[in-house]
Amino acid sequence: MAAFLPVERPVVPVALPSQRPTASDAIRKTAEEFEAVFLSELLAPIFENLDTDQLGGGGEGERAFRPLLVQEYAKEFAKAGGIGVADSVTRELLRLQAAQQEA
Repeated sequence: MAAFLPVERPVVPVALPSQRPTASDAIRKTAEEFEAVFLSELLAPIFENLDTDQLGGGGEGERAFRPLLVQEYAKEFAKAGGIGVADSVTRELLRLQAAQQEA
């Protein structure tokens, strides 16, 4: 007869009060997303003129999915620090939020 191991319920992580996202975390995330879109627009022309046979050899399929690749590159660049756009946007949005709370 086969022995059955007890099935344990999965542990669901619960955010502690100090780990819960704050308004400034949401602003930073939004600023990084904005920078990723900005970088994507800057990178798109670079990849536009590449021959599809050189990058991945995928022809029309690669041509169709190349914009998604550029978006992912831009997201990773922004996540790694980007070019400073997210920092400026975060700083400005926090300043505007503080001014609105004072009013």
